[in-house]
Amino acid sequence: MSGKNKKKSSAKPKKAAAEKCSAASYRNKILMFLGKHEKKYMLLGELEKKCRTKKYGRENFSAAFEQLRSEGIIVLHKNVKVGLCLRLRFFPAEIVRLSRTFGFAKTDKDIEYFIPGNRMLGAMPGDRVLISEIESRTGEPEGEVVEIISFGKSELTGSVEFIDGEYYLVPDTASANHIKISCGSEVRFADGDKVLAKIVYRGRRHAEHKVEVTKVFGNADCSASCIGAILAAHGVPDEFPADVQREAVKIAEGGVQVHSLNNREDLRDMNIFTIDSAESKDLDDAVSVERTDRGYLLGVHIADVSHYVKGNSALDKEAMKRGTSIYYADKVIPMLPKELSNGVCSLNPGEDRLTLSAFIDLDCDGNIISYRFCKSAIRSRVKGIYSEINSILAGCESHDTADKYACVRDEIPLMDELADILIKKRRRRHAPELETVESKLFMDENDVCVGAAPRERGKSERIIEEFMLTANEAAARLAREKNIPFVYRVHLAPPAEKTMDLKEYIPKFGIKCPNFTEFRPVHAEEIIENARGTEFFEAVNMMVLRSMSKAEYSPEPQGHFGLALDDYAHFTSPIRRYPDLAIHRIITDVLAGYNIEWLARRYGGFAVNAAERSSKAEVRAVAVERECEDCCKAEYMKAHIGESFTGRISSVTGFGFYVILPDTAEGLVHIRSLPEGEYDYSYPVSLTEKFSGATYRLGDEVRVICAAVNVSEGNIDFVLEDDENEV
Repeated sequence: MSGKNKKKSSAKPKKAAAEKCSAASYRNKILMFLGKHEKKYMLLGELEKKCRTKKYGRENFSAAFEQLRSEGIIVLHKNVKVGLCLRLRFFPAEIVRLSRTFGFAKTDKDIEYFIPGNRMLGAMPGDRVLISEIESRTGEPEGEVVEIISFGKSELTGSVEFIDGEYYLVPDTASANHIKISCGSEVRFADGDKVLAKIVYRGRRHAEHKVEVTKVFGNADCSASCIGAILAAHGVPDEFPADVQREAVKIAEGGVQVHSLNNREDLRDMNIFTIDSAESKDLDDAVSVERTDRGYLLGVHIADVSHYVKGNSALDKEAMKRGTSIYYADKVIPMLPKELSNGVCSLNPGEDRLTLSAFIDLDCDGNIISYRFCKSAIRSRVKGIYSEINSILAGCESHDTADKYACVRDEIPLMDELADILIKKRRRRHAPELETVESKLFMDENDVCVGAAPRERGKSERIIEEFMLTANEAAARLAREKNIPFVYRVHLAPPAEKTMDLKEYIPKFGIKCPNFTEFRPVHAEEIIENARGTEFFEAVNMMVLRSMSKAEYSPEPQGHFGLALDDYAHFTSPIRRYPDLAIHRIITDVLAGYNIEWLARRYGGFAVNAAERSSKAEVRAVAVERECEDCCKAEYMKAHIGESFTGRISSVTGFGFYVILPDTAEGLVHIRSLPEGEYDYSYPVSLTEKFSGATYRLGDEVRVICAAVNVSEGNIDFVLEDDENEV
């Protein structure tokens, strides 16, 4: 080949390199010229001219320009002029929540801005936007959307309404306006249906959007239809992917292999058994107790899910994605397929099962002397049921129940004895005993909610709770002492502004509030105990509960305020919570002898990722469960419209107050339904009419009438009962 040809052949790579360099440099040029420009905006044509955008560079200029826009560094106004966001005081954010008349945007610095509905520009949750600050009416950050950088998920749920010959979507949360349903919708729907729709046209206001219906759930007046929409709105999967299901079936078909028992402690001859609710099918924890010279040996034996669900397998990826099982009404959306959760991983009685056991040596005061973890194999003696064991502890069990538990009869009073000691220990460390109420919903054969009641907790529930807490504490202590990557369950102290509210408002109930500079568990405990036995206990209990921070998962051991513990993790439910599965995997490798350096490389990033994703999954699950429960309770109360009830004021707002009934149904008494007058709202405890002095205070008992319900929105409306109110 001649030298001339060689020179010619090398020309193209040089040109390509020059163009590549040119593409990278356009970004700097755009920022430089905008920065030097004296005015806020520069005409787009002028910017292109200054950057000397020629035929071969236009593509690179456009790429750099769009990248800067997507990062929220520059803004294009009306497709004509360009400005630097920093100079204009615009900053990027994401729309995180949307109500009917307002929304919230979170900036990259985790600052949340309230956005009035008329300042949203039609933005939807998940949209990447530019916002600017506006004058706040509350003192909290407030802003407006100035541009939508990129669209997020464009799906929303709602109800169909037929008005003047046109079908409209009434969104559940996205807008106060009806949104027109495009005639291009291929799915058949009817007036009153609960549906899932996608936005096919974006306007500058929510009312200008157009949607197509993609799925119909059924009548919006039925909780079952609304639950389907709630699950879809939160992106909760209704089935497992094919590859995940194949893995689960293969594992289930293999069962517990004989070779899997190798290198495990054989505990199949021990008196180990499960205690759970009668309807539970995913039994992932079993217990044993022995008396020792020093006190007690508590055994907590947890299904070894990590033996079956290997890291980075299809099962593992799906489990991390789901994060947790979701329980609603009388159903569950499991984290793992039923072949595992109800099958080979469930500690069914009389069947060999693989477990990860924690043996905790406790002294007579319930203090941990020592602990150890081991891979094990068990054979549960009996499927213990809370109600049955409660009857044994109360000495009123039936003959059938006595026969069923004959093989573990000696262990039950010993467990009761140890639980009492652990409960006393919890009180000694001043863990506040806050009272919470869980609801039990009653569904008929057609999935219609026909009743609700507080979920009762007997002594056997407390026994299992205390044993699980002890095992969780031991697991976290192991990780902290060995300084290995881990997923901790943390609960930080309440924010200072919340504790200052307690200091200000608790004395208004005539309850003594401790003097503190740094709020500690003992102070919460003291407030609760000072209020116990008074007519204001429920109100004070509610205020302290609402002052608490939200518990979450963290790769760092930050302690648990509510339990007054330095060490805490979730170890006991790997079938239904991913953090538990994650730390089982880590503990397994600790037991296998891997050193700290290897564990840090293997699990350092994993622990951070698992903690973050598990916290988000938990938030989603809590929201789904709450929304489903609200729809079910509204459906139940639909049959009681016009009836009178006695309830207590559970929260007070500027627009009225909420009343909770003994059966846990909760509804709003709107300020519009109160006797005419001028009302002052004293955050967070009372609403007072200025002239008559009539006061509605948190915790007060009131008589109400169920005036209306909206199953689709999960709302119940009450009015105060008096001679003038007629429904």
